[in-house]
Amino acid sequence: MPFPASFRRLVWSNLLAQSAEQIGLAAAPLVAVFALGATPAETGLLQSAQTLPFLLLSIPLGVVADRRSRRTLMAFAECARAFAMFCVLLLVLSHSLTLPLLALLGFLGATGTVAYNVGAPALVSALVERAGLAAANGRIELARSVAYSAGPALGGLLVGWIGAASAYGFAATSSAIAAMLLAGVREPARTPAVARHFLTELREGARFVARDALLRPMLATAVFFNLGFFILQAVYVPYAVQRLHLSASAVGVTLGAYGVGMVCGALAAPLVARRIAFGRMLLVGPFCGLAASLAMVATLVAPSFWLASASFFLLGAGPILWTVGSTTLRQAITPATMMGRVSALNSTATYGARPLGALAGAAISAHFGMGPCLVAATLGFVVQAAIIAVSPAARLADVPDDAAPLSA
Repeated sequence: MPFPASFRRLVWSNLLAQSAEQIGLAAAPLVAVFALGATPAETGLLQSAQTLPFLLLSIPLGVVADRRSRRTLMAFAECARAFAMFCVLLLVLSHSLTLPLLALLGFLGATGTVAYNVGAPALVSALVERAGLAAANGRIELARSVAYSAGPALGGLLVGWIGAASAYGFAATSSAIAAMLLAGVREPARTPAVARHFLTELREGARFVARDALLRPMLATAVFFNLGFFILQAVYVPYAVQRLHLSASAVGVTLGAYGVGMVCGALAAPLVARRIAFGRMLLVGPFCGLAASLAMVATLVAPSFWLASASFFLLGAGPILWTVGSTTLRQAITPATMMGRVSALNSTATYGARPLGALAGAAISAHFGMGPCLVAATLGFVVQAAIIAVSPAARLADVPDDAAPLSA
């Protein structure tokens, strides 16, 4: 199915925006550990700062996305990310960078990702016909997978070989081009929303999600996945350096395995979708996450670059099928007028779990060490796999046909 030119611009913009995000996320803990001497607890706090916008800004931006132009919102936020990355670049070059400044600018840069996560699903459903949503989401996720593959590895290589300035310069440039591409997207006109109180609109979106028997377990699964993932992420860089004895470049390669897995998963998604029921496809991601956490725990006994890489590969390969499937399901059963708020609630609950997971990782590592963090992460992955396994979503043969909520 041919896609409109505006959707193709959105895909390229998404690739560059996600690349900028991943380079920044990979570079920040490496700079913190190698240049600023950060402890595992401090890198956990840094991860929290870089993910806190998901918790604080998703819902306000979701309401804005339902009231105003999604394209404009996303472009403005991407400009904010470019500005933040450029500021880090200047601080690195002037030898003025500190851990608090790195955290503050990471917080600002993450607003671009929040706006993308809130606005993109609604914008895709406006640009692409309903029959092409699954394929369109697959295209978006393939672009994101490439970014997740190249971004961490490139960030690690740039920091290790050339220096942090080059990594942040590349990220700032990518964000700026992404914003320019977004400016050229022709968003279909919408009937202006009736001005209502913010809390009224928020309650309406929350009520819709809470009453839907498919969306509830999907949301809970994503929450526990992200809790486990970011408990792991909070300590992985110092763990890899101190326990696995990896260089900055090697750490970047292991993180890049996550993106390689995403690319493989995205490429395999159409074949998997044809071979198994839709609900079964939703199980693949959570159980791959569980397997990944077990592989990382195994490095406590057998320290290995390859086990760490396999863990991140599994974290990318399986969950990409979850992302494609869950996004398509949410678009299919959510009214267009509520898409921004429902996407925002999803981002708040799932991505908002990231700073909580990072804080938990920082606390556990500070009191008990890095090993118990890996075990705690595994417990989170066990819970998310159990939730989706017993949910009605796992029994779906195909995507529901209408946008009516499934009552409990």
